[in-house]
Amino acid sequence: MSLPLSSQLLNLLAAVLLLLSFAMLAQRRLLSLVSLFAMQGFALCLATLLVALTSTQTHLFYSAALTLVLKVIVLPYFLYRMIHKLEVLWDVETLLNIPMIMLLGIVLVVIAFNLAVPISQLSSTITRSMLGIALASVLLSFLMMITRRKAIPQVIGFLAMENGLFFAAISATYGMPMIIELGIALDVLVGVLILGVFFFQIREQFDSLDLEHLEKLRDE
Repeated sequence: MSLPLSSQLLNLLAAVLLLLSFAMLAQRRLLSLVSLFAMQGFALCLATLLVALTSTQTHLFYSAALTLVLKVIVLPYFLYRMIHKLEVLWDVETLLNIPMIMLLGIVLVVIAFNLAVPISQLSSTITRSMLGIALASVLLSFLMMITRRKAIPQVIGFLAMENGLFFAAISATYGMPMIIELGIALDVLVGVLILGVFFFQIREQFDSLDLEHLEKLRDE
């Protein structure tokens, strides 16, 4: 029995989200990393919009619009401006080499799918089969955070992890209440603005965005 067209499109968008998570994990150029984050936000927006069209959850239309404005336009634009002003276009330093990171990513995907099986069985949403991909995206974003030395890729990893958590919420329960989504969006926006000021202070003091300098300062 073939799946409905809406389910096939949702599966396709979920696969795109997972592929973009792997692409971000392997990406070293910061501008390309921001572009991948914007693409991930756009795929998330389309998935949210499709779920809203195929269900009775009208609040997801507002969630899709919020995702489009914040994660496809505002945050990528702010990150582009910050990268150009700081003149840090490359991020070549990782704690592990890229092949090892990708192997760890595959292991995390397997773990995520196994963790999602009992949870998806309790869900009644049309997107419950995609919960494993959502959890995998969260774990891959977390892996990107802990394997990068520079501050900006870690922030992008945090934002990508929030994308995965949002997709997990849609997959399990058709998203969170609108007031909670607005609060989280505001917190993310304010947090990125504060971190932008923090980055400029780090660059002014150490002439680098390598967080190893902060560790040495703490040790001293």
